[in-house]
Amino acid sequence: MKKETIKKIFTSIVLFLGISAISFAGNDQRVGQAGGGQLLINPWVRTTGFGQANSASIHGIEALSLNVAGTAFTKKTELIFSSSSWLAGSGINIYSFGLSQKVGETGVMSLAFMSMDFGNIDITTVDLPDGGLGTFHPTYTNITLAYAKAFSNSIYGGLDLKILNEGISDLSSSGIALDAGIQYVTGLGKNKAGKRNHENLKFGMSMKNVGPTMRYKGDGLSFRGYVPAGTNMTVEQRSADYELPSLIKIGVAYDIYINQKVDTTTKKVINDQIITIAGNFTSNSFTKDQIHFGIEYSFKKMFQLRGGYIYEAGIFDNTRATAYTGPTGGFSILIPLNKENGSIFSLDYSYRATMNFSGVHSIGVRVTL
Repeated sequence: MKKETIKKIFTSIVLFLGISAISFAGNDQRVGQAGGGQLLINPWVRTTGFGQANSASIHGIEALSLNVAGTAFTKKTELIFSSSSWLAGSGINIYSFGLSQKVGETGVMSLAFMSMDFGNIDITTVDLPDGGLGTFHPTYTNITLAYAKAFSNSIYGGLDLKILNEGISDLSSSGIALDAGIQYVTGLGKNKAGKRNHENLKFGMSMKNVGPTMRYKGDGLSFRGYVPAGTNMTVEQRSADYELPSLIKIGVAYDIYINQKVDTTTKKVINDQIITIAGNFTSNSFTKDQIHFGIEYSFKKMFQLRGGYIYEAGIFDNTRATAYTGPTGGFSILIPLNKENGSIFSLDYSYRATMNFSGVHSIGVRVTL
């Protein structure tokens, strides 16, 4: 692809992002009107510890939560599993699994699964408010199928389809949602080898949770009654349609290289230490907009320490509209499995601070082949 063409595409992206940032704004008056709230939950560990600020620089299967274009950086195969204690003390747990596989020279297919476990909840009625009728078990599941592609050394894009289902034994709702994203990688200055660095400045934009309205269906909306003629009938009520919580993310990230070296044999540049600074703006259609800040320190691809902050209007007040108070943090321990092909086993942990609970604790393992 010619440089002039790339510049035109990049200029168009920047203009579109600027217009999007102005045109889309959070709507406080629509809070609670959308369904499919589990689509807004990020179950992965590294991105949550980063404050979800790295939509421009995220690589691998975790990119499904921020910008699907990042899955295009999968070298061969990536497996990931994570478990989250959601709002610790509430008894809610989230389990997630993901797989990314490179297909062809530039394409990557990904499959991810997320399930929320609410435990067993007592069945109550107006006459029996303390229960005694047994329990019910809500189910929330998301299945994601994605494809991403490297269009050049600088431009990466992707699409994904999400199938979501939520419900109880006699009532359920199912739907689909689409995500799309793009990442642009460029660079400033020169590296130790004297060549221009094309990988330390990154831009990203993604649009998420776009899909048709959903509706609840099932016997839970039915009741038995009598018509004026005295006939016993089953009457089914109709559930109102609800929209999905669509949003747009706009992000930028910059890598600072410390102690950069050149391998005398391969002539490749080695970055022993990297500091990544990232920022992200999320424009929500059914709640307040958010600004994400994050920083990560990486040491010789053996250890990573990260932290972040998620800001939204009113977050410093006691009447905030979110359980989160803003700060996030986490770390990763990376163990090389095969230095020749770059295979790595990673143990990840993250923490998100909350107001009335004991935070959100997430732990995960990741294998890249």
